[in-house]
Amino acid sequence: MIDPSYCQLMSQYNHWMNQKLYAICAEIPDEERKQDRGAFFKSIHGTLNHLLDGDRTWMKRFTGKPFSSRRIGGELYSDFEQLHQEREQVDQEILAWAKTLSAEWLAQPFEYTSNVDGRTRTLPTWTLVTHLFNHQTHHRGQLTTLLSQIGHDPGVTDLPWLTELSLQ
Repeated sequence: MIDPSYCQLMSQYNHWMNQKLYAICAEIPDEERKQDRGAFFKSIHGTLNHLLDGDRTWMKRFTGKPFSSRRIGGELYSDFEQLHQEREQVDQEILAWAKTLSAEWLAQPFEYTSNVDGRTRTLPTWTLVTHLFNHQTHHRGQLTTLLSQIGHDPGVTDLPWLTELSLQ
């Protein structure tokens, strides 16, 4: 099982990586960002949209806020600046939420209905929170590959380089 400190760390890592990657993506022309590169969500822009959609979906489930599901892979925002602003807002929500978690909440069962197959499942909450962070990392890995293929180096992406970890 994971604990609240893991969630706080991973929320910081998520924010750090998103800041790095959005800074790189802001330098890329819109047409190039939206070019179909054969990735699962087609383009850099499509992958960024999917990451935001997944995070919103899980956060709304975890916080109990109502949400409307959409077709997976559908575009949330065609405008990069709006996508970037929404990404930053959701990252701030994830950071704040992670600070509120308790071991008791993480240990309890959690029921949700999948947007993929429509089935309702009940799993330990910590498993689904782990999925939130794993999903982010998985698709950012795809994103860094797409960026590297067009000559944009994302730099170091490993967790130990997260500046908040420094014990100065």
